[in-house]
Amino acid sequence: MTTYIPSLTIPSAVFEHPAASILLPVALGTAIGYSTRPVETRKLYKALKQPPLRPPPWLFGPVWTILYGVMGYAAHRAYSTGLAPLSGIETAALTRQSMTLYSIQLGLNLAWMPLFFGAKRPVAASVDIVALLGLNAYLASVWGSIDSVAGWLQVPYLGWLGFASYLCLGTGYLNGWDLSGEEKDEDVRPRGDVSKKASQERPGVVAGPGVIG
Repeated sequence: MTTYIPSLTIPSAVFEHPAASILLPVALGTAIGYSTRPVETRKLYKALKQPPLRPPPWLFGPVWTILYGVMGYAAHRAYSTGLAPLSGIETAALTRQSMTLYSIQLGLNLAWMPLFFGAKRPVAASVDIVALLGLNAYLASVWGSIDSVAGWLQVPYLGWLGFASYLCLGTGYLNGWDLSGEEKDEDVRPRGDVSKKASQERPGVVAGPGVIG
């Protein structure tokens, strides 16, 4: 278990309020999604060779919005339960440590999209997402020992991370672990059609592992 590191931990004021705890990851994910040039990201996503069961681009935004909100609420529950007045010293210490772990995993989560689509480094992105999956499996166990609801709330996130890991590793492998030069001019169409298509897909602009922006 990691130690409690204040400098790497989201301020406690965020976890104390459910709305703030929920909105923070949603807002950060949305900001990352917009910062990685959504239109270019979609083009690259469509140009890459991908493993079976690839979801449609529009699915990622709604899924990640929900998952970010759920993880934020789970963090609030674990924090509130673990630091309640009647909680023991060990439980309180474990709770603080888990908040550092949660903050680190959120950083890894937000780093995936810039690594994969921005820097086009599928190996680094794969390491990131595998570490993210393992970290959250442990975090779910820790939170489950503090508050059972918080632990169970992590299950959908873990399931999606497992699927996203499959997509990331499969895409990297099928493209020879090299995404440079993969953007193709497959969408050669009048500018008006491009703008129309981009506007139709824009609701999906929320970042997360496996997301296309």
